[in-house]
Amino acid sequence: MDKRGVPLALTVTGANRHDSIAFEALIDAIPSVPGLSGRPRCRPDKLHADKGYDFARCRQHLHKRGIIARIARRGIEKNDRLGKHRWVVERTHAWLAAFGKLRIRFERSLQNHLALLSLACAVICARLVDRFC
Repeated sequence: MDKRGVPLALTVTGANRHDSIAFEALIDAIPSVPGLSGRPRCRPDKLHADKGYDFARCRQHLHKRGIIARIARRGIEKNDRLGKHRWVVERTHAWLAAFGKLRIRFERSLQNHLALLSLACAVICARLVDRFC
């Protein structure tokens, strides 16, 4: 949690700031993942990212935490290799964009925006549960 009580995994930055600025804080905020047996994993084995995160500081941050970086290199690799991994993220963004107030941030208050985001995620999860049950 930051000094305002907002979980770091839900950090919202300005639209004019680059995503890599919040990269370190978001990686450090990844919660433990419980497994079937043994102690919970504290971090993923590898992280897939597009060219926007191809900075030495991002790679060093992952290396310090023992996470394998699968980041496309600017000017060398195409984003096509991230296809199946990137599709999951793009699909999630599309689900959230279906809620008009989240497509463009109209709310001035961060707490209201995060509340709407949480409600949208709850509705999406409820729809998925309803579809498969």
